[in-house]
Amino acid sequence: MKEDGGVNVAGDFADLRRKVVRALGEIEPAGPPQSENEPKALLLSSTTRGSKLLPPYYLVYFLLVDFLQYQRMGLWEKSAWTVPIRYEGRLYAIEHQKMGLRISAPNSDPNARMSGRPSEQQEMDSELIAKKIQKAVSFATPYFSYRAKKEAEGNRLNVLNHCEWLFERFQFFRTRFFEEKDEVERQNESLRQDKDCTDIQSLLGVLNSVVLESSTEADWIAQAAVDAFFSWSEHAFIHIAILRGRVHNGSQVAELAAASWKEKFRASLGLENPVFKRHYDTLLHLRVQMRNFMAHGAFGKRGEAFLFHSGAGAVPVLLTEDTTNRYSFFGDPDFDEVEAINAIDSFLSDLWSSDVSPAEPYLFSKVPSILTFASDGSYSKAMRSKKAMSQLVEYLQNQMDAAANMDW
Repeated sequence: MKEDGGVNVAGDFADLRRKVVRALGEIEPAGPPQSENEPKALLLSSTTRGSKLLPPYYLVYFLLVDFLQYQRMGLWEKSAWTVPIRYEGRLYAIEHQKMGLRISAPNSDPNARMSGRPSEQQEMDSELIAKKIQKAVSFATPYFSYRAKKEAEGNRLNVLNHCEWLFERFQFFRTRFFEEKDEVERQNESLRQDKDCTDIQSLLGVLNSVVLESSTEADWIAQAAVDAFFSWSEHAFIHIAILRGRVHNGSQVAELAAASWKEKFRASLGLENPVFKRHYDTLLHLRVQMRNFMAHGAFGKRGEAFLFHSGAGAVPVLLTEDTTNRYSFFGDPDFDEVEAINAIDSFLSDLWSSDVSPAEPYLFSKVPSILTFASDGSYSKAMRSKKAMSQLVEYLQNQMDAAANMDW
């Protein structure tokens, strides 16, 4: 049978399946109950120490249920799924419960009313089962890679949402910057009142004072704030593109994640709106200045890297991005930290008052973006108003809480 991508799961993985089955050894599907007591015994099962040795739950599920077609039992109280197995003919179960993945040992006492402690035989079996599953998972890596690629190309994906804590990082540095600037102003005013700056010694004292130190630190904090903003915006733009129905599958998300900041801006907000176009030009220019200064080792805020001596005095030589004219005397003016923060504040103000504003409650909710909702129109409906989006967020948060608690 061929699946999307031309992979014949039955044929192409036949040899791999045989290798995985050999790795599992005496582990096999449980099949129908072999006695009237087995269903009750499994219901009253207890956790074994081998449970701690199991690989992640999703690898075990894909191995046993997807790849080897073991039968599974569905949702149960605080349990997402259960796969009954036999090891050397003895009944066990692999269960994904709220407290984690476990190898369950049945209570074989027909008079039991509650789970008991596993026997030593069951404990030893559980460790051997876990080790064999580990080995089988390792052999099944090619199948997992195939599944990962297949799912990434579809829309049954949730894109993790870290907008809130990334934005909190920006806000932290932004607040610290203005606090530091206020402190510098206060110290400057104090020095103006206490010192006679016409006196050269007093002037030198000012220049060597803590004011210059504080001013430099304020600039560092501002640069950290700008960097934090661009980090947040690159992440937020991906989610906005999903919420606006401009990205529908994992491949598109991966491509956008690897794209530049300007491509993310265009994909999510576009440049048709003159307000966004103005902010795009301003922020892109700021990003280039910051990148050259902080990331690409261009030495000066204008891109100057060298000084040469001439009759005019010391002359700065700038490094450019033009490969045919690598050096220049011309460059952009120094970027100003206060103006940079103000430009970001202006953009955010216009963003949250535009037709993109319904995205705000979703971005700061920690709810992942669900690509299926981008395809089926759920997000398009919610983007009509903040109220509609808030209702969707509340619904999804309740669903997530119920799933985390396995309250089916």
